[in-house]
Amino acid sequence: MSTQLNFELVTDAVESLARRTPLLQASELSERLGRPVWLKAECLQVTGSFKVRGAAARLMALNEKERGRGVVACSSGNHGRAVAYVAEQLGIPATVCVPEWVDPVKLQGIRGCGAEAVLAGATFDEAEVHALELSERSGQTYVSAYDDPWVIAGQGTIALEIFDQLGEAPAGILAPLSGGGLLGGIASALHERLGGPECRTVAVSAERAAVMLASVRAGHPVELPEEETLASALVGGIGLDNQNSFKLISQLVHEHVTVTEAQISDAMCYCAIALKLVVEGGGAVAIAAVLGGTWVSSDLRDGPLVILLSGGNVAAETLASVLG
Repeated sequence: MSTQLNFELVTDAVESLARRTPLLQASELSERLGRPVWLKAECLQVTGSFKVRGAAARLMALNEKERGRGVVACSSGNHGRAVAYVAEQLGIPATVCVPEWVDPVKLQGIRGCGAEAVLAGATFDEAEVHALELSERSGQTYVSAYDDPWVIAGQGTIALEIFDQLGEAPAGILAPLSGGGLLGGIASALHERLGGPECRTVAVSAERAAVMLASVRAGHPVELPEEETLASALVGGIGLDNQNSFKLISQLVHEHVTVTEAQISDAMCYCAIALKLVVEGGGAVAIAAVLGGTWVSSDLRDGPLVILLSGGNVAAETLASVLG
């Protein structure tokens, strides 16, 4: 599969293993922005995040020999949990390398699905190096969280669901940006379906996890030191030899904004108290951009706005510290 993504090819795989998540009307935000605002609640996905879509698309595409050898992934948590879940459903051996700071909820989820979890390194990038070396030694297929065309296409099915649920193209979609698999897939699906800028894509990065944004500004993939952040799901590099997601983000995403740690914390509180939804820091950055005023809709055409809540896997202690 080339960078030209085939959404028709992955839709059946995604639908067989992932949940069709609700599109929830946000009345208070609609009133605030003067347009219909909807929340795509991937925090209610079967593994607690959108990542199961990409994992389903990739693992379902493996041939019989590849399935027998198994898969290796690297993850800050959500991708690993998704790969572990899909692998368990399909009877595929799975090993997931994670950094030492991985959220215990996500680590428990990986192991709970029967995958081997390997604590490998103090940073995501160190864990990824270990995973790639393990894949090369073992012959197991490496399943990238962000730079695999199958994974990217799987994540893009979110946009297709939004079309179906709204019955029209939204004026804009705000979504978190990390390695670019999520927004690369969404932007590609929008481009394929609409062929133009009818729907504006807005990438929201955490200030402390903005490697893709720095890479887009530099014109090529770069590395940044890893920083501690509430948006731990967005931490990690994009690979200096990135083959797919960097190009898609650079070419197809219309706008970039960043949010602070305080704005992420406020957004998590808003989701829990006002929306009755548990949303992790990385999953809350898009709504944080709206609540904090980092992004305004002045350049958007008339029509509905969709904000993606991409994940809800967060340790009770972290959530309590934010709410407290």
